[in-house]
Amino acid sequence: MPILEKITSLQNLRVKEVVKLHRSKDRRESGLIIVEGFREIRLAIESGLKTEYLMVSPAHFQEKNQGDISNMIDDFKCFEVNSQVFAKMAYRDQSDGLLAVMQAREKKLTDILLTENPLLIVLESVEKPGNLGAILRTADAAGVDAVIICDPLTDIYNPNVIRSSIGCVFIKQVATCTSTEALQWLSQNNIEPFAAALTAKSFYHQSDFRKPLAFVMGAEADGLSEFWLENTKSQVKIPMLGSIDSLNVSTSAAVLVYEALRQRTA
Repeated sequence: MPILEKITSLQNLRVKEVVKLHRSKDRRESGLIIVEGFREIRLAIESGLKTEYLMVSPAHFQEKNQGDISNMIDDFKCFEVNSQVFAKMAYRDQSDGLLAVMQAREKKLTDILLTENPLLIVLESVEKPGNLGAILRTADAAGVDAVIICDPLTDIYNPNVIRSSIGCVFIKQVATCTSTEALQWLSQNNIEPFAAALTAKSFYHQSDFRKPLAFVMGAEADGLSEFWLENTKSQVKIPMLGSIDSLNVSTSAAVLVYEALRQRTA
């Protein structure tokens, strides 16, 4: 498809629409999200998200992706912008010169497909987009079935989540719900929740992770709520041999998930 219009003004209404989508409120109300970068856009398209239009800045194209970008531009409604306009819309400093406005897709527990021996990550009140993105990358690398986000404090389509997950938010099964709904769903699917808690009596490497399970993790500042601590029979902790008493939640998730993977493949 040819370029529909060349945009050079920062006051262009379509440019203003894109800038608004940096805010969670506007993403929620419009049902639209920003996806930036060739790799992330490709993964979003492959996951089934519908593309409204592309903003293209030829000055930002990276030579290694030129051919693939040209093919992508041919398939969608596109607007060409100059460097100044693209910088106004872009969330990232480094970019391929591609920014897509796409339709968000609500993800529910009932949409999750499970393997015969499920391994999941449950996050309660996750707040930092960078941590969520890093956990999604770990989930993808370790073959985790799904990531369930309970009572989220950041939306899964925050541009920083998309960036830090390198697009894994599109290709992994991710669902949002309340903690009560998550616990009920785990029980219905015979998946045992393992709470990561400083008060646990057992270290993670002393537990059997070969059965269907979900690691339940809380925010770094406060840990898990009483709801999860009171409703999980199995609780584990990671040895802390230094002066601090906790790890970054994404690091902790990686430690636990890869121990489960080690046990299952040993």
